[in-house]
Amino acid sequence: MSLRLCSGNRMVAEGALAAGCRFFAGYPITPASEIYEVMMRELVAHGGLALSAPDEISSLCYCVGASLRGLKAMTATSGPGWALMSETVQYALMTETPVVIALVQRLGPSTGGATQGAQGDIFLAEFSTSGGYTIPVFAPSNAAECYELTQQAFNWSERLRSPVVLLSDKEVGMTTEPVEEAALAKLAPVKRTWGDAKASVAAYEISRAEEVPSFAPVGCRVKVTATGSAHDRLGRLRKVSPEVVEMLVHLQRKIEAHAAEMALVRPDLDPDASCLLLSYGITARAAREAVRMLREEGFPISFLQLQTLFPVPGEALHWAAAGIRTIFVAEENLTGQYRSVLAPFLTGKRLLGINKIGSMISPTEIVRAIRRAGGTIPRGDWPSGQSTERTVRSSPSLRAGPSTLLGDAEQSRSVSDSRTDETAPPRKAGV
Repeated sequence: MSLRLCSGNRMVAEGALAAGCRFFAGYPITPASEIYEVMMRELVAHGGLALSAPDEISSLCYCVGASLRGLKAMTATSGPGWALMSETVQYALMTETPVVIALVQRLGPSTGGATQGAQGDIFLAEFSTSGGYTIPVFAPSNAAECYELTQQAFNWSERLRSPVVLLSDKEVGMTTEPVEEAALAKLAPVKRTWGDAKASVAAYEISRAEEVPSFAPVGCRVKVTATGSAHDRLGRLRKVSPEVVEMLVHLQRKIEAHAAEMALVRPDLDPDASCLLLSYGITARAAREAVRMLREEGFPISFLQLQTLFPVPGEALHWAAAGIRTIFVAEENLTGQYRSVLAPFLTGKRLLGINKIGSMISPTEIVRAIRRAGGTIPRGDWPSGQSTERTVRSSPSLRAGPSTLLGDAEQSRSVSDSRTDETAPPRKAGV
């Protein structure tokens, strides 16, 4: 067994190299700076180019330009830098340019707490486009997952000709932990589909809304049109045209068509459970330990870690929540951002948040919150002869893969318990 100590940020960089990334541009920002450092130091040895940009706006612009030339490209940043990148993210979406952005979250808006962790950029990462288009978002919880999900991010970016976000956080990114080399997932790199070399023009030719157009690099013998303006299949600017509307719909449909394939979850279900715990990122590690603690005390509970946040893995949620009455969502932000996204997918359930800012949510806090809400009953307290009616069905085709329940003393804001059918819809439900 070959073990080495690696941080999540280090494994993001290694995952990018394994996926075939050959261009990186970045601007140092805590807590993402180690990705910048590793790529600047090691990308050249892999036949690539790494540039230190003067700011985050330039960083992503450089990456989009390199991708339009045919190179797999990535940048890395945190919340303040991502805010500056929003216009270029939309340009990449509109021009259907593959690019990966590693977004390592930190606490608070604006400059925030540079050396403090959080999971408060869910809305910022996903809902940053005009029109509310789905940007695929993957969320690792440890260093090994950083390696695998970075490869997934590149592969889906190439397949879909779309920007993709790898949403990490300060704790995942900067924590050094043992990584077993042999156990790392090594995925076959996906190459984008190249267009007809004999064609005279390359743009956005498709026959169906969910189809991904073939790619031709800027500077080849074919005339390539790339525009961030509303356009038809040939890239021509048209203001009053049904075809332009069709192309705008296509940007969403191509993501929706592959939502089930992109759904990555790690289930740990108990057939006797009456409640389900959902989490992602660093908090998923505490949640998994909380589940172990509750089960040791005789409390049946199911757990689902979401590695794909967007498109929302609806099929996995419905499967895991079958027969469940109460669902808890643990996440390190103040208002339950991802919980509000999940609400339309979990109608009829009692949906409760376990939220906190300022420090990580501990397993003990999760256990206390679930007990406080009466989310699960010890097996020994069941009435005589009672058995659960819930059965854990065969897994669908998934790949592995006012109150929140913490009090003010635990640095969380209280909101009221609610059932999902009473919850206001989020800005975008996802796919």
